Amino acid sequence: MAHPPAVTTDARRHHDPEVRGFASDNYAGTHPEILAALALANGGHQGAYGDDDYTRHLQDVLRRHFGARAETYPVFNGTGANVVALQALTDRWGAVIAADTAHIHVDEGGAPERVGGIKLLTVPTPDGKLTCELIDREAYGWEDEHRAMPQVVSLAQSTELGTLYTPDELRAIADHAHERGMTVHLDGARLANAAAALDVPLSALTTDAGIDVVSFGGTKNGLLFGEAVVVLNPSAVRAMRHLRKLSLQLASKMRFVSVQFEALLAGDLWLRSARHANSMAARLAAGVREVEGVRVLHPVQANAVFARLPREVSERLRKRYRFYFWDESAGDVRWMCSFDTTVEDVDGFLTALREEIAR
Repeated sequence: MAHPPAVTTDARRHHDPEVRGFASDNYAGTHPEILAALALANGGHQGAYGDDDYTRHLQDVLRRHFGARAETYPVFNGTGANVVALQALTDRWGAVIAADTAHIHVDEGGAPERVGGIKLLTVPTPDGKLTCELIDREAYGWEDEHRAMPQVVSLAQSTELGTLYTPDELRAIADHAHERGMTVHLDGARLANAAAALDVPLSALTTDAGIDVVSFGGTKNGLLFGEAVVVLNPSAVRAMRHLRKLSLQLASKMRFVSVQFEALLAGDLWLRSARHANSMAARLAAGVREVEGVRVLHPVQANAVFARLPREVSERLRKRYRFYFWDESAGDVRWMCSFDTTVEDVDGFLTALREEIAR
């Protein structure tokens, strides 16, 4: 009986590891220290569904950053983290106030509404940031049975436009929301970048600012996969374990999510990686500002650069470096830097940009 030919694994057959880009920090590979941690956790047998030594130890690791009351629930991905967190904070009749640029509104395929059953009430913002005044455009009608009840304010840090809330801004919003009987969720997919940029501990942007629940990102900061829902105010949520399972976010081999976060947060890997990504974005923005015909659109405060340039230039440049259009009609683009972006990457991109502008 004939057998099919053996298949060998060679990553170079599938992609060229020399190809670099600025499309997303999700495009980057896994940090070597994370890969080493995964290998460490791989030996022997451990309990499933979070009943393992790594997940138990992770609780203490996260409490060092977020305080003694923090409860951590590892999940698979960012959308899952947001859906689980928002479900835990809302009733069936509840609604969530968010910026109209928020990831939960624009980039999650309707999952908070279709999977979580949550109405989103979005508000236009000039810079991706909510304010107390903007929140009040939708924070009303709690006793009106014809309207979804506003129960949560969801913030993103950093925002989808790369801007940052200061600790004082977060505290003002949290106090404002709490006074109106609402809770506050923080989409922290890039929370590490925000803390690195503002030079504050993670707690300053979360626990100390009055945030109730955080969707804490790992994948954009060097993890292979995995995010975490961190409950800072346990009295604000209920049935977290059930909601995680119901939302398809309970990992059977959870140790492999947990050990990555342990490697990221037990030392300073989270901070080193975020600082590096931020510094590469600052270098990129400085170089872009010197190129005639290109305009940086928003303050570059974390690891994102938003710019406007002629569409035909972007089309040619994208054949050399991957990146996304942000607003195709206006010619706006987004360039993201990651933990493994190099000086050579940035300088090579700037050279290509100048060449395409000159054409």
